[in-house]
Amino acid sequence: EVRATESGGGSVQAGGSLRLSCAVTGFPNCEYDMRWYRQPPGKLREFVSGFEKEGTAKYADTVKGRFTISQNNAKDMVYLEMNDLKPDDTATYYCKVMKPQGESCPILGRYVEVWGRGTLVTVSP
Repeated sequence: EVRATESGGGSVQAGGSLRLSCAVTGFPNCEYDMRWYRQPPGKLREFVSGFEKEGTAKYADTVKGRFTISQNNAKDMVYLEMNDLKPDDTATYYCKVMKPQGESCPILGRYVEVWGRGTLVTVSP
């Protein structure tokens, strides 16, 4: 079973920084398409950041220039460096994991769409 676990959330003041992490477990030697979403209180879940097919990072307009996504070489962890945080960034942040890849991945080609349980980020004015 593929599982995603987020960490790194917390409470900060506006202008502060946080670094979120998401780790994927379940199968060895698998690389994944991993993306960040968030759900502000009372609102729908929205895309925050991910990678295009060629590996270029993509960001929502609201976080562009402030957030940076990165991934480890094994592509089973993804990070989100968040700087200059604003109260509007307050949300539960989720990691979404898809598309297992890798020649030695035992679930290569299997349909996978897994969400973590989220990590809460609260930004005070």
